[in-house]
Amino acid sequence: MAKARIGIIGCGNISNIYLTNLCRSEDVEVAACADADLERAKERAAQHGVSKACSVEELLADPSIDIVVNLTIPQAHAEISLRALEAGKHVYGEKPLAVTMEEGVHVLAAAAARGLRVACAPETFLGGGIQTCRKIIDEGAIGQPVAASGFMMSRGHENWHPDPAFYYQVGGGPMFDMGPYYLTALVTLLGPIRRVTGSAVITHPERTITSQPKHGQKIAVETPTHIAGVLDFASGAVATLVTSFDIAADTKLPNIEIYGTAGSLRVPDPNGFGGEVQLRKAGSSEWTSIPLTHGFTDNNRGIGVIDMAKAIAEDRPHRAEGKMAYHVLEAMHGFHIASSEGQHYTMKSECNRPEPMPTLD
Repeated sequence: MAKARIGIIGCGNISNIYLTNLCRSEDVEVAACADADLERAKERAAQHGVSKACSVEELLADPSIDIVVNLTIPQAHAEISLRALEAGKHVYGEKPLAVTMEEGVHVLAAAAARGLRVACAPETFLGGGIQTCRKIIDEGAIGQPVAASGFMMSRGHENWHPDPAFYYQVGGGPMFDMGPYYLTALVTLLGPIRRVTGSAVITHPERTITSQPKHGQKIAVETPTHIAGVLDFASGAVATLVTSFDIAADTKLPNIEIYGTAGSLRVPDPNGFGGEVQLRKAGSSEWTSIPLTHGFTDNNRGIGVIDMAKAIAEDRPHRAEGKMAYHVLEAMHGFHIASSEGQHYTMKSECNRPEPMPTLD
C-alpha cells in the first residue's frame, strides 16, 4: 500500500514536533513544507530532511500531495483549509477548526461536497492517558458519570511565548487556545454536549510582554481572558470548565475530574498524551494510580494525521473527526454567546464519540 503523501503548511513553532514524528512514521511520507516565509519553510525542510520547500501556492498545486497538514495561525485556519479542499486534498488542521462558526461550517461543507476528509487537533485524546480513562468509564468502574470539572489556570502566554500577541486577538484567549484540549477530552469521555452557559471577562485590557525577544512591548487585549462555563451533556452529565490567563499564582485544582455514581476519576492534563490516571472508588479513602492501558504517551503530535491516513486507506472513520472539532468550536463560542446574552446556549451541532484506540495488549 502506497504511503499517503503529506504537505505541511505553516512552519512555525508547532511544526517542529509534527515533522519530527511524521518524518519517522512508516505510514506517511512528508513530501513538502510550505510557509508564507519561504526561508522558514526551507529551514524546516532542511532540519527534518524533507526534500521540497516551496510556496503555499506551489504545494497546493502539487497533485501528488494527498493530505495537507494546516499548521498556520488560527486566523488563517479556515482560509488554508478551504484552499486545500478546493485543490482536492484532505485536510488535517491545528486547533481550532476555524475562528468563527460560519467558517467552520464552510470547511465541513466544502469537504462533504468534494468527498474529502477533515480532521483537526487536538489529538492528545488519542494518547494513553485519556484512552485509559475512556476504558475505565466504558467498563463501568465509576458507575454512571454524573458530573465533571476542568480547570486550565495560567498567568498568560506573554510570560513565555516568543510572539504572544495573537493569543489576545479575536480567536485567541484561554478558551480558544486551550479549551479544545479540555472539551475534546470531555466529549471523548462523556459524549456530545447539549447546551452550555458561562461568564467571560477581559480582566486586563492591556498586557506587557515579559518574554524574549519582544520584552516590554504592549498587547491590546481583544478577547476574554477568564471564562467560567457550565456544560450539559446529552448523556445527562453536567460539567464545569474554567479557562484563564488571569491567575497570578499556581493553584492545586485538577486538570479534569469525572464523578460517577460508583467513584471518581482523575484525568491527566489533556494537553499531553500520557500522565497519571487516578481512581477513587466510592467508600475508599485513597486515590489509586491506574496503569495506562494504551500507548502513545510521549509528545505524539501527528498521530491524528497518521490515523486519518490509515482510515482513508482502510475506508473507516478517522478519530479526530471534523464534526467533533466543529462541535467543540461551537461550544467555545457558546460560552461567549451565553455570557453576552445572559442565558443558556443550545448546541446546534452533533457528533459521535470517537472510536477508542487499541489497547497495549
